[in-house]
Amino acid sequence: MTYQWSSKKVLVTGGASFIGSTLVDALLRRGASVRVVDDFSSGAYRNIRDVVEDGSVELIRGDLRHPDVARASVDGIDVLFHLAADHGGRGYVDLHQYACSTNLGLDSILFKAALDAGVEQITYASSGCIYPLYLQGNPEETLYITEDMEKAPGYDPDGLYGLAKMAGELTLRAMHKEFGVKTASCRYFTVYGPRGVENHAVIAMIARAFLRQDPFYVWGSGEQIRNWTYVDDIVEGTIRAAERIEDGTAVNLGTMERVRVIDAVHMVCELAGYEPEIVRQLDMPVGPMNRVADNSLAKRLLDWEPAVPFAEGLRRTYDWYVSTKTPDEVRAILDFMLTGRGAPPAASEPAGAAAGGSV
Repeated sequence: MTYQWSSKKVLVTGGASFIGSTLVDALLRRGASVRVVDDFSSGAYRNIRDVVEDGSVELIRGDLRHPDVARASVDGIDVLFHLAADHGGRGYVDLHQYACSTNLGLDSILFKAALDAGVEQITYASSGCIYPLYLQGNPEETLYITEDMEKAPGYDPDGLYGLAKMAGELTLRAMHKEFGVKTASCRYFTVYGPRGVENHAVIAMIARAFLRQDPFYVWGSGEQIRNWTYVDDIVEGTIRAAERIEDGTAVNLGTMERVRVIDAVHMVCELAGYEPEIVRQLDMPVGPMNRVADNSLAKRLLDWEPAVPFAEGLRRTYDWYVSTKTPDEVRAILDFMLTGRGAPPAASEPAGAAAGGSV
């Protein structure tokens, strides 16, 4: 039976982020009534401006770590997509552990509010960061991470960000078991696409090429393996998880394409039409050397698999970036974005005109 989104009142937390706003657009196309809550600490109001100003989306500006904001956000909601988190790219996750730890409190406060409000279903944006780092150290190994590897043979998540995501998943499983709330968790793997920001690898590469940087700096050896997954595919899998999973099961959402960082760099430079000197920065944060999802469970439970191969998604993302940015704008923020989150103060847009999501 077709899921009737037109009868659902939906909340998207972090809905001004690049993933969150893309999810909002997809839900509106399905006829859902959508509310967004965002503290505008990263991302951009421009991602949702049109749908807020034409009345399609209700917006609550606030920090979900405050219980009153959480309670107001979930009031009257049927389905909750929880994407809000204190998060950035690899530099941020490695260098700002305390900030990432605050997600433990954010999730707990929101889930309690949702339980009290009688929310029917919660879908959680989890992460490949929950998987043990010791499994992901050898780029020469052909490794596809399955969902049952989360604790095999012991927990070793990717810092406090990964630990908080794991705690969120366990909380949702308990909520289903003890209170009957329908819950699902989606483990995102290296999402990229239009509306992405420069603190994530693909957008950072495109930004360097847009500025025609020479030398072109690459963090680490470049041998790191990733499975960059296009944002539209992530959103489709997330919606299907809300429609089809009720018991807190977690599924990987990621392509199974294995792409070396250095190969992605060459692809970006080819799109930009130049051949810079490539300099590897071995003292910079690199994350796991070999992180690629096995998505067979999502295929089985959700009838989902990625539709956009990396080469095509990269071209779409590059075209979006160069058509919406100016060199001066990018030059002003790039260094900060590589290790921070949000926009540097000098580059911030006026209040009410821009800020961002939380994923």
